[in-house]
Amino acid sequence: MRLNRSVLSLVFFAACLGASTVSFAKTTTGANRLGSSASADDGIREVIPAKYERRYKEWKEEFLSTPVGRQQWEFYSTHPGFTLTITINNKNESGAGSGKYKWNDAGQLIAATISLGSKLDEGFPSAVYYPVMNALAPFRSANLVGGNLLAAAKLAHEFGHILRIATTPKDLYTLQVRLVPVYNEIFLSNGYNVNDPRLVELAKKMGGNPVEIWEDREYWGEANAMLFLRDRVAAEKYHCRLFGKIKQIVDAYAKDYEPRFAEIAKAQATSSCSWR
Repeated sequence: MRLNRSVLSLVFFAACLGASTVSFAKTTTGANRLGSSASADDGIREVIPAKYERRYKEWKEEFLSTPVGRQQWEFYSTHPGFTLTITINNKNESGAGSGKYKWNDAGQLIAATISLGSKLDEGFPSAVYYPVMNALAPFRSANLVGGNLLAAAKLAHEFGHILRIATTPKDLYTLQVRLVPVYNEIFLSNGYNVNDPRLVELAKKMGGNPVEIWEDREYWGEANAMLFLRDRVAAEKYHCRLFGKIKQIVDAYAKDYEPRFAEIAKAQATSSCSWR
């Protein structure tokens, strides 16, 4: 079943993207891999159109209402040699994305951008790759969580991407960007045969096929969203039900990645909830 899903996903992404690069613009941070030369532009730059300022402020305040949100915001706000730009656009109204990564000559990440949809507080992504955010859907329908919490979870997901990218070597990331279109072109022309020796060799060089690379990064983003929720709903009566829902989705679609979610669930704020 795992292989079938991977093959079907490859068909979908390769067909949609053709020879273009798979967009895996998200990840996590290690301080040792971030830039260290200070400049006037360092920190978080919030480029928010006036008409979205009020809603953005509410989303940001929700994110900062948690210890993990404040810690991550403070880290990016004060880290010398790194600039994180946050903006809002209408390209993906209920979604978000991260990218525009820049490295210095030493291979340290020095810049990234998070783009938020103007309706970030609406809509739930697929359960297949977004078990944490999707798990919020029934709780939103029951009016147990608000739109601002949903938006903040999506923002946390993007912070998770930036964190992960900072721990990804520049050379590996650049190699993946260069080879993914090559992989897709062969895949579309060989009858979708993932066992093609050329594709096997490319996947070995890249650290996985395009979908495996992409989904690993998405699940790291979801892990950070779960960290945010762990803090945010710890005192809510429904928090064990929410984490139970996340586990149900992870078991169904992301079993190979279950350990990263289980560790969060077993942490202090959710210690009263069973993850078995």
